Amino acid sequence: MRSALTRAANRLVGGVRWYVRELMDESAYDRYVTHARRNHPDAVVPSRRDFERMRTDRQEADPRQGFRCC
Repeated sequence: MRSALTRAANRLVGGVRWYVRELMDESAYDRYVTHARRNHPDAVVPSRRDFERMRTDRQEADPRQGFRCC
């Protein structure tokens, strides 16, 4: 019985973690790396920091990319 509750709790926590990462767009880099490695295997994949900088620069250059309040 206890192991069933543990598995259910782990699934719940995993689901909440997935939802929050998607909501906050934390998984964007993971998706980018997967895409780059699959479709452009010879390309250099930027670090997460460089990726976030490119993404922020793109958003600030084009207001249609997303609203930044601060």
